[in-house]
Amino acid sequence: MRAALSVHHAGRIQAAITSDSAAKSALVASWRRSSNLHHLDPADCGSPDYLTEAELKQARQRLEPLLQAAQSSLDRLFLAVGGVGCCVLLADRNGVTIERRGAQADDQTFRSWGLWTGAVWNEECQGTNGIGTCLVEQRALTIHRDQHFYTRNTGLSCVTAPVYDQEGDLAAVLDVSSCRADLTEAFANLISMAVGDAAQRIEAENFKAALPEARILLAPLRDKGSGALIAVNADDLVVGATRSARQGLGITQQYFQNPRPVADLLDLAQTDPDLLAGAERSVLQRALARANGNVSAAAQALGISRATLHRKLNRLDVHRSH
Repeated sequence: MRAALSVHHAGRIQAAITSDSAAKSALVASWRRSSNLHHLDPADCGSPDYLTEAELKQARQRLEPLLQAAQSSLDRLFLAVGGVGCCVLLADRNGVTIERRGAQADDQTFRSWGLWTGAVWNEECQGTNGIGTCLVEQRALTIHRDQHFYTRNTGLSCVTAPVYDQEGDLAAVLDVSSCRADLTEAFANLISMAVGDAAQRIEAENFKAALPEARILLAPLRDKGSGALIAVNADDLVVGATRSARQGLGITQQYFQNPRPVADLLDLAQTDPDLLAGAERSVLQRALARANGNVSAAAQALGISRATLHRKLNRLDVHRSH
């Protein structure tokens, strides 16, 4: 049975990659990369490669800040999907799984599939798969069962989303995988929403941790959701932006060599002149409320001088109760 399945799956892939489908289908394009570029055989039944303990430790250290920022989001995601037979993986930009969440009762099963820390899931080693193909295409995607390149992986459903660092570079891939035969594509689509939300939370937490002295603003970009964040310093100069904000506002890395006021970046004078003032007024009022009206304490909490805070309060006509 397994041999027949392998022959059928390999034949289906070979027929697809020799047709014109690769020009229209991202999946077939990935199969073609797996076969022609990486010289993999879909009938190969070998297990994933694993890093040594020392190599895995180094991989984790390279991604340590983001890894720390991801912990609560990984826990929350596992609470959402762990009860239906899924595990959660976080892989680095090389496709190495450096963190996972899974039910202890499922550990033996997931380990036999290679869904474990230290396993290498890039396309070069495993062909078309959730983590590896997400790294290549840099987009959220699902590789469902027989969409995998290797026959041995056709029992898996993998739902992934890319995770970008504070400079907008691809840093990791978040993955939810299952080997349940009854996991439908419709249910995988629901999981995909949870994975996308978790990836966005990880990016936001990592962004805030990387710029601890900055104020974080949500850019007014309706199609980017809550992931379009901007960091500004005490002088309201833009010192950082997430990938979503960079894409939506046309920010390149060179922009930060000569930072400009956030009002100029958002072009608020021409769009909505009250937007930034309202956001800044809210920040100041919250700081004053938390400090019980104490201007010195509020200034310290905001990371600015008392004189700067007084100027902002006067400019924005913020009234103090004390």
